[in-house]
Amino acid sequence: MASNYSAGNIQVLKGLEAVRKRPGMYIGSTGPRGLHHLVYETVDNSIDEAMAGFCDTIVVALEKDDIVRVEDNGRGIPVDIHPTEKISALELVLTRLHAGGKFDKGSYKVSGGLHGVGVSCVNALSDWMEATVKRDGHVYRQYYERGIPKTKVEVIGDTDAHGTTIRWKADKTIFTETTTYNFDSLRERLRELAFLNSGIVITFRDERLENPKEEILKFEGGINQFVKDIDVGKAVVPEEPIYIKEERDDVITEVSLHYNNSYSENVHTFVNDINTRDGGTHLEGFKSALRFVLNKFFEANEKLKKAIDKEEKLTYEDLSSGLTAVISMKVPEPEFEGQTKEKLGNTEVRTIVDQIVKEKLTLYFEQNPQVLESILKKAIDEAKARIAARKAKDSMRKKTMSDGFGLPEKLSDCSLKDPELCEVYIVEGDSAGGSAKKGRDPKTQAILPLWGKMLNVEKVRPEKVMNNDKLEPIIASLGAGFGKDFNINKLRYHKIIIMADADVDGSHIRTLLLTFFFRYMPQLIENGYVYLAMPPLFKVQKGKKAFYAYSDEERDRILAELKSEDPDAVVENPGEEGEAQEEAAQDTKKKKSKIDVQRYKGLGEMDGNQLWETTMDPAHRKMRVVTIPDAIAADKIFSVCMGEEVEPRRQFIESNSSYANLDI
Repeated sequence: MASNYSAGNIQVLKGLEAVRKRPGMYIGSTGPRGLHHLVYETVDNSIDEAMAGFCDTIVVALEKDDIVRVEDNGRGIPVDIHPTEKISALELVLTRLHAGGKFDKGSYKVSGGLHGVGVSCVNALSDWMEATVKRDGHVYRQYYERGIPKTKVEVIGDTDAHGTTIRWKADKTIFTETTTYNFDSLRERLRELAFLNSGIVITFRDERLENPKEEILKFEGGINQFVKDIDVGKAVVPEEPIYIKEERDDVITEVSLHYNNSYSENVHTFVNDINTRDGGTHLEGFKSALRFVLNKFFEANEKLKKAIDKEEKLTYEDLSSGLTAVISMKVPEPEFEGQTKEKLGNTEVRTIVDQIVKEKLTLYFEQNPQVLESILKKAIDEAKARIAARKAKDSMRKKTMSDGFGLPEKLSDCSLKDPELCEVYIVEGDSAGGSAKKGRDPKTQAILPLWGKMLNVEKVRPEKVMNNDKLEPIIASLGAGFGKDFNINKLRYHKIIIMADADVDGSHIRTLLLTFFFRYMPQLIENGYVYLAMPPLFKVQKGKKAFYAYSDEERDRILAELKSEDPDAVVENPGEEGEAQEEAAQDTKKKKSKIDVQRYKGLGEMDGNQLWETTMDPAHRKMRVVTIPDAIAADKIFSVCMGEEVEPRRQFIESNSSYANLDI
């Protein structure tokens, strides 16, 4: 491990102008995801210092006015003059693409910021950036605007400390959608990093609040604790996760896994602390090894083999039912697809992971036969369910063929067939469905009314989902299948809009539907195809003028504006807040005009025209797109809130009760 880290270690590949012209090429997008990517790129530099053994403390702070600060106690970016570029190494790193110590394996054995464009991209896409470096007994600082240095690297003090602090404000002309950071999204990524680097302390602060909050993220248990945290509250086998760690050919493989009592697979992969959401060769090697080892033991067990037909084999899908695993790789020369680094391409890694996992799992199961039997029995149950589901699917296919197009009877379809132009409203109840049918645009808007109690898919097997009379119409209407057979290319609508009443029952229906989509059609949410309609809560009418309010605050603002125009107007049905102030007005008998306030208790109270004007007209409606900013956090919330276990749900409700809104 080399500690002689100086300007000579910085190697240059050149050019920065293209970043501002095509930011999406470097950070994925200029929406919220790209904005948060700025933080991840900067933190990755500090994490690289930690992986190299020179940093154990990182501070990430969200300051007021959308400013971010990232501090670490690493070696500090070199500030001396680069031998060939003849400028400070600090300026070089922050103003040139492909400039960094990551290319010099004497400085970093492994790193996440492979391309060396991370921090320079952050600089290029910021309104301003300030870099402060503590090293060699001094404090150095340089200031930049939109990637251009506005000061030289200046000595501003002396210190015995070491490390780097980067502060910046994202450029609103680049990030036109928003420059406000989401605390929860950033916290989940920082928690990942704390799990993946067990010796590090990450302090995350939100200094935007009147009373700033701070979270200390430190997990001595590493990825074992990560796996336990994902499945908190679930029954698991084995109680302590199976842990594998070995280094071969300078590649470190670290795996932790166990099985829970659910039916879904939950595997998360990382390379040099980068979340490889699209998997890659390391995941392929793991799957191959798991399938090989468990099938080898299954074939050797005559008793268990009799549980299913001889011609049936255990597939990876059978063997991964209820599997939770974290795979963390350290690869000296990783080959990622694109700057966002979401898929690993190194072919040698597949072989390394496959060999290590085969050897270690074989040894573990030989020493723990009871754990092996529990896992195989669960896989056999899954195989039986798969076979039953296949038969049910064949039956459904035959039924579809006999029914013509196979679309549900209650679906009022749209006339256009281009999925990009079509949308379907999933509506609560026949009454609201009737209004929606009258108010819709029949060319592009389809209506599917729901009736009866919706199924909680978190508690049942997949074959029960397919045969459920409440969910079958949704599956048939969307036309893309579900579960492992889901094919988004066959989707009939690119907007799936859940339209339910703004009350507790409506919230319950929305939650059950989102649980179904998350578990069996997650690509819908990942692609931004699922929306929540936002019908108004109030109608405020004065004479022939009607105004719609979507919150109590908006209603009060409309009432205040109308009263300012006509002080003698009397508000009828103003709600509890307005009753007292209206009593005096009632007594004056000056009822020159009146303002009527109607509270909508359900969608069925609106006629077709009102529903079109307020909730369905693309020119005026309000909708929220459903996103999954962090799949691990989302999975955990769905499991806790919708699963079988009562205790974790009770704890969640108690810890979050101060945020609850009660509709009584």
